[in-house]
Amino acid sequence: MVNKAVQDLIIASHGEEVWQQIKLRAEVDDEIFISTQAYPDEVTYRLMGAASEVLGLPAQRVLHEFGRWWVLKTAHHGYGLLLRAGGRNLGEFLQNLPNFHTRIMMIFPALQPPDFQCTDVAPGHVRLHYRSHRQGLSAFVMGLLHGLAEMFAVTAHITQEHSRDSGADHDVFRITWKEPQPTES
Repeated sequence: MVNKAVQDLIIASHGEEVWQQIKLRAEVDDEIFISTQAYPDEVTYRLMGAASEVLGLPAQRVLHEFGRWWVLKTAHHGYGLLLRAGGRNLGEFLQNLPNFHTRIMMIFPALQPPDFQCTDVAPGHVRLHYRSHRQGLSAFVMGLLHGLAEMFAVTAHITQEHSRDSGADHDVFRITWKEPQPTES
């Protein structure tokens, strides 16, 4: 589903011609990506690198936008019921991320999902610990988190406190938000 989502994002944002340029630069011959088929991570990394070059944008920005797209379009469309069952608000959803990935693994047994763990949980605040065997995806996770905040209609402030890219053993994100106030009738 990841490569199909990259394709959908690029075509929706920049058009078919730009997508074809990105595929050419990434040396990807697939005419279509099948959502249920597994592709090597290298294909995705090449597509992202080529997208960065063709669009003239930093790779981190492309990854961030892809993270938002993943939540707001791909996951919402493909896993809508699971997303809605993940929690009534941003905090609940983040704490339930491990359960979400467990359910997804029932659909895709070969999936190698990341590990998420919440600490310092308080109303409107959480630290999210992210561990993955894949390197260089912290900007993607930031995009996911911004997409989740949008999905729950909250304004979130997200900072990365620890980064694998800077030598930490895993990434840690501090997320704060204010829950929307109920409107009076």
